[in-house]
Amino acid sequence: MKTTFKIAKTELQVLFYSPVAWLILTIFTFQIGLLFTNNFDGLVRVQSMNIALVNATQSLFSSVWGGIFPKVQSYLYLYMPLLTMSIMSREYSSGSIKLLYSSPISNSQIILGKYLALLLFGLVLTLTIGVFVLFTSTTLVNADIYPMLVGLLGLFLLLSAYSAVGLFMSSLTSYNIVAAIGTLCIFAAMNFARGLWQDIPFVREVTYWLAINGRTDTFIAGMVTTEDFFYFLFVDILFISFSIFRLQAVRKTQSTAIHLFKFGGMVMIVCVLGYLTTLPALKGYYDSTYQKRNTLTPSSQAIMAQLDGGFKITTYVNMLDANNFIGLPSSYKDDVSRFEKYIRFKPETKMEYVYYYHNTENPVLDRQFPTLNPEERLDTLRKFNKWNFDILPYNAIKDQVDLSGEDYRFVRVLERENGRKTFLRVYNDMVRVPTESEISAAIKRLVVDQLPVVGFVTGHGERDSRSSQDRGYKTITQEKTFRYSMINQGFDFKEVDLSQPIPQDINILIIAEPRQPYGEIELAHLNQYIESGRNMLLAGEPGQAEIFNKIAKPLGVALEPGTLVKNQEALQPDLLALKPTSAGVDFSFYLAPMIRREEVITMPGTAGIAIDDSSPFDATVLFATDSVGTWNEIESNNFIDAKPVLRKEANEREGKHPTVVALSRQLGGREQKILVTGDADWISNSELFAQRNQITAANFSLVSTAFYWLSDGEVPIDMRLPDPIDTALRIGESSWTYFNILFKIIIPLSMLGIGIIIWIRRRGR
Repeated sequence: MKTTFKIAKTELQVLFYSPVAWLILTIFTFQIGLLFTNNFDGLVRVQSMNIALVNATQSLFSSVWGGIFPKVQSYLYLYMPLLTMSIMSREYSSGSIKLLYSSPISNSQIILGKYLALLLFGLVLTLTIGVFVLFTSTTLVNADIYPMLVGLLGLFLLLSAYSAVGLFMSSLTSYNIVAAIGTLCIFAAMNFARGLWQDIPFVREVTYWLAINGRTDTFIAGMVTTEDFFYFLFVDILFISFSIFRLQAVRKTQSTAIHLFKFGGMVMIVCVLGYLTTLPALKGYYDSTYQKRNTLTPSSQAIMAQLDGGFKITTYVNMLDANNFIGLPSSYKDDVSRFEKYIRFKPETKMEYVYYYHNTENPVLDRQFPTLNPEERLDTLRKFNKWNFDILPYNAIKDQVDLSGEDYRFVRVLERENGRKTFLRVYNDMVRVPTESEISAAIKRLVVDQLPVVGFVTGHGERDSRSSQDRGYKTITQEKTFRYSMINQGFDFKEVDLSQPIPQDINILIIAEPRQPYGEIELAHLNQYIESGRNMLLAGEPGQAEIFNKIAKPLGVALEPGTLVKNQEALQPDLLALKPTSAGVDFSFYLAPMIRREEVITMPGTAGIAIDDSSPFDATVLFATDSVGTWNEIESNNFIDAKPVLRKEANEREGKHPTVVALSRQLGGREQKILVTGDADWISNSELFAQRNQITAANFSLVSTAFYWLSDGEVPIDMRLPDPIDTALRIGESSWTYFNILFKIIIPLSMLGIGIIIWIRRRGR
């Protein structure tokens, strides 16, 4: 080891006595300083406007939209060829290699000594970034230190791999430029390897593992995995071994077969060990972030803890569907990575893919091939895309699964060992694939006896949960292609006829704007449901007080007469934009952020809700009108031709009018919950996506609040993470000005000055 350290010391002296190393340090320090000061300056300016910072550590260092670590990672490969190109080729070109061969030094000592020198220089580069980490740790209140250190570790491991590759390429030639170009070629090959032959099952495992791009991303995100850590370790070992074998080949003549055996054997050993590190059962994880952003939320972990026995995800890919690209064999590794967080907690998860064809909605194919039948379309696509895998007709798999209810779209079937199954869909949005919320909701269907069943009362002109019309509720209830639809968040839906007793499996009953009065038998069945202690959502509309109040009488609430209006320039008088009350903010974590984000819910035509003091329920007003400037307009319902005018003589009352009220009481050992709204449009298909000037509508926040509360917190799955704590700086604009100059100018110029002084002194000697 002493000899190895002496070689490393000598090589470091050569490096730091040369202008190349100092030039690299100067340019690198200037680039890092520029990146850091630009990012940090943004935080200082935000805080100067009295705006709280959010995840400041992440935005500074690991954000893909401008963090320092991702940008550093993207150009580190440019520095290493300059540094390594002469580390061995210099020995060849100067003839000093013969002196090394004649001395009592082994090939391993030569290579390890030079590699150690490169590692120490890489450590210097890493510590240069560490200066900014240290500054952030002292100036950012509650800085998330561990992810920054993990990110530094990832960058250092990347430098170590680049150094090993550069050392090997330098050992192949006496020409520096050739060594540098060869190093860049190896880097390019290792970057592009991930996309090679991904449709061949065995080969894709090898090429995907060999790829270096993306390996540091997990470290930058604050996550350490044994797979990525051992990847860098094995790459280092592989190329260091290659360098030693190369010296042995130059020093001692051996047959080609022996060379192939040594090089090939090392490749095989590394590939086998690398493959073992990718096995889910052998992988380890450490999420260093304060919020545990890289790990399933506690709610999802609790669901996975109940998922005992075997678990299989079967993906049915209709090759005539526009979403087929998600599950192509060439996309297998990327698709599996979408379930990485779940496989971590369920390593025995199996993933299978079934490729079939059946006619389905695909406007692109309809335009391109309007006269071709499904078989002809598939044949055309197969030839054009060069698909060389088996694609079955749907008839061959219809006994295995019924996909008619999914319209033969791309879909996954989640299946437990006990035979319980459920669908996991893709959605018509920019993301397409399901996120943790949808995946966890689907898995929860497999581990609980019954998720909430929502009953929609029909037969009296009520809003329809299956209707796609503007006033319908399909979008938020049963639209399978909409990510936030409650059917994708864990709810099931049924229609309810009040002429019969309400089924016992109904957990939540929804009555939305009944337009015809209920009969005595129907009211009796409804009252029986209320007395059973189950939950309900009741939505009315202005002008329907007579029908609504008969239904709501047992609840101790009633619709006020007239329509709530407010004279406003930007909006119609009867269109109310409402912020949550202080009680509403405390009521739900879905409503609390609305105040900070300056969001409102919109109610186009709503009545006020009167709460009787004798109500058997405790009432919490979630949304209400302003206490001034809003009243219940009784005399007029024409808000287009003329502005409404408050007339107290007509019993029109100005003041605060509740529009959304949460009722609760203890009954039968559980809490009964009923949500009452004076408007039924706030949840309709059209209103959920309405865009208006000067307001930011967040009706989805009330939707999530309602269904989460009424389901007793079962679904939607709670995706909350701990609130970020790195939200303030200890430094102001005046102090930052000096540090800005220090990082961008003084430190880089100091590096340059030291390099020039050393170079001049060396020339003088």
